[in-house]
Amino acid sequence: MFRLIVIIFWNLYRIPYMVIRMRYMAKHSDQFTEFDRYKFAQHEVLCMNHAGKIETEVYGQDNLPKDCGYVMYPNHQGKYDATSIIYAHNLPCTFVMDKAKSYQFFVREMVNMLGAKRLELTNLKQGLQIIKEITQEVQEGKRFILFSEGGYHNNRNKVQDFKPGSFKAAVRAKAPIVPVCLIDSYKPFNTLTVGPVVTKVSFLKPLYYEEYKDMKTPEIASIVRQRIIDEMARFGINGNKDE
Repeated sequence: MFRLIVIIFWNLYRIPYMVIRMRYMAKHSDQFTEFDRYKFAQHEVLCMNHAGKIETEVYGQDNLPKDCGYVMYPNHQGKYDATSIIYAHNLPCTFVMDKAKSYQFFVREMVNMLGAKRLELTNLKQGLQIIKEITQEVQEGKRFILFSEGGYHNNRNKVQDFKPGSFKAAVRAKAPIVPVCLIDSYKPFNTLTVGPVVTKVSFLKPLYYEEYKDMKTPEIASIVRQRIIDEMARFGINGNKDE
């Protein structure tokens, strides 16, 4: 939280312009390409990282599928997670987030500008509709970030169980599933530190439809989770919550 205050202080002169610009881009989306809106979001992340002394190392960009839509499934650590992926992911993508948290100042503008999905966590019917919308948009070539663990309270570098139902959108779209390993992503906004921090984003090899078409979603969820844990081990981190 302290770091967020520092970021706001150093960007006070930028924030009014950023908010107005995002609202305009969201309202007049026909005037701006998806790439234009995404690049503006990345510019905002760069400003935030610079002011907050946040460095994000990026690995595995070559693993990302080319010329098709896909769904990225990262582990969930904190408020910086989606932002770090947007920083690391060169092509336009968007995300799914808790509707209750999506109307916070600045977050609302980002959600609207990038066409993110607001998920009502306790509304099963609305959740099914969101899955249907993601399925269609992925088939049309969009890329989504979907946090399968749900919440991030005290997760840190321990990977929780992935919810099998969250994989239905990718399965129904017959789209690549991209595991994404986040390391130390909780440090920027979910600790009390204000000094320099280094986080990592690693895009892992995708699971293509031909590989998972005969699997049930619990098996897919287990494979994605294990690949993220294995990637953490490559950096000397034990990501298994049970150890």
